[in-house]
Amino acid sequence: MARTRWLPLIGLLIVAVAHRADAAGDPEAGAQVFRTCAACHTLEPGVHRTGPSLASVFGRKAGAAGGFRRYSNALRSTELVWREDTLNGFLANPRGYLPGNRMTFPGLSDPQTRADVIAYLKQTTERAAAGGEMRGGMMAAIDLADLKSIGPEGQVAAIRYCGDTYGVTTVAGPTIQFWEFNLRFKTDSSDKGPRPGQPALLPASMMGDRAFVIFAAPEEISAFIKSRC
Repeated sequence: MARTRWLPLIGLLIVAVAHRADAAGDPEAGAQVFRTCAACHTLEPGVHRTGPSLASVFGRKAGAAGGFRRYSNALRSTELVWREDTLNGFLANPRGYLPGNRMTFPGLSDPQTRADVIAYLKQTTERAAAGGEMRGGMMAAIDLADLKSIGPEGQVAAIRYCGDTYGVTTVAGPTIQFWEFNLRFKTDSSDKGPRPGQPALLPASMMGDRAFVIFAAPEEISAFIKSRC
C-alpha cells in the first residue's frame, strides 16, 4: 500500500523535473527572439530607442538605465531588480505584471520563448562584465542606418509645401511628391543621425508613397520647409 501511495508523487516529481528541463533557456534561440525586441531596444550601453538599452540589464534595478528619459512613473518608483523571475513575469504580461508602465508589447506567452530570451540577456550581461562583446550578424541585423553616410538620393536638398502636398528634392536631383499626411518629420540627435542642415529621406512603405524626413534637431524642421507653389 505504501509503495502504491508513493507512485503518484514520483510521477509528479518526474513531470516537474521534465518541465524544468524544457524551460531551460537557450541563448542562441533567445538571440533570434531578441530580433522582435530590437525594434525598441538595443544591447549597446547608452544607446536608447523607443525603450531603454538592455545592455547589462541582468541584476540592474528596473527604471535605471543611464540616460533614458522616458520611463513611466511605475518603472521609476518600483523596487524591481531584473532577474530570471522578474523578467519572466514581466515578459509574460508587461502591463499586468507592472501596471502603469508604457510597454506596448503584449508579452511572450510561451514559457520556453521567455526562457530563451532571458538566457540571452543573461549571457550578454555576463559577457559585458567580462569585457567581451556581442559579435556577428545578430547585432548587424538590428543596427540602425548611419544617416551621415547616406547617398545623395537620400539627402534632402529642399522641401516645398503647396496645398496638401510636400515636394521633397534630393541632392541627386529628383523632386518626390507626398500627400501631407504621408510624410512624417522626425529628429535623430544620436551619433548616427544626419549632419546639421543635411536631413535624410527614408522610405516608410513598400509602395513608395510614404516617407520620413529625419533632421538633426527640431529647430531645423520649420526653417527647412518653404511654403511655395
